[in-house]
Amino acid sequence: MQTCLDALIISDIHLGSDNCQAKDLVVFLEQIRCGVIQTSRIILNGDVFDSFDFRRLKKNHWKVLSLIRKLSDHIDITWIHGNHDGSLEFISHLLGVNVENQYEFESGGKRILALHGHIFDEFIEKHPWLTMIADIFYCLLQKIDSSHTFAKFAKTGSKTFLRCAEKIEQGAINLARKLGCHSVCCGHTHHAIEKNNQDVKYYNSGCWTETNPTYLTVLNGEIKIQTYIPEEAEIIVMALVQQEVV
Repeated sequence: MQTCLDALIISDIHLGSDNCQAKDLVVFLEQIRCGVIQTSRIILNGDVFDSFDFRRLKKNHWKVLSLIRKLSDHIDITWIHGNHDGSLEFISHLLGVNVENQYEFESGGKRILALHGHIFDEFIEKHPWLTMIADIFYCLLQKIDSSHTFAKFAKTGSKTFLRCAEKIEQGAINLARKLGCHSVCCGHTHHAIEKNNQDVKYYNSGCWTETNPTYLTVLNGEIKIQTYIPEEAEIIVMALVQQEVV
């Protein structure tokens, strides 16, 4: 029998951007809809949208929103506000999801805090133009190299990025500790990571704008980084679709 997760956490989808791996996310959400992956709740941890210009949404981007709406009928879905998301009040009614700035839940007797993490990123507030230029450069590298190797290297090799990532991590841990939580899960940096060397464990779910997207699973208080493998997922979903047709 398939184990039902306590939570599944996805962040930084960036619907509307050219680098959004929406096709992969559609297949992933179909796995949840078909019961291949079972979870009590889904947490969309910020930056589901790249911007609120709906003209930028492509076919698969709309499919993602449609599947979220369908899943919300029988799964508790919480959409955590990210710096790209804008006002989400009307989206919450449209998709049937809860919208929060941060979200606490329990798993295996452990308190877990989820928040996007941008509130601890001083750089984007102090240097909005440099942030925009860096985003453009990052997206350009992704377009040039479909494997996204150069983009990942440029990001993780940047001292500015590393300093921002450290501030987000420490800020999130301090907040979680203040709230009495055992673990904290963030997004924002697009870099999947787990750190267990403090009293409060820190996790980042990565993103869905690069090849081999990542997400977090939560079961009995244990949080794990998972990597989506397109080939394996598509085979499973196609087999299930054929069974439904028969």
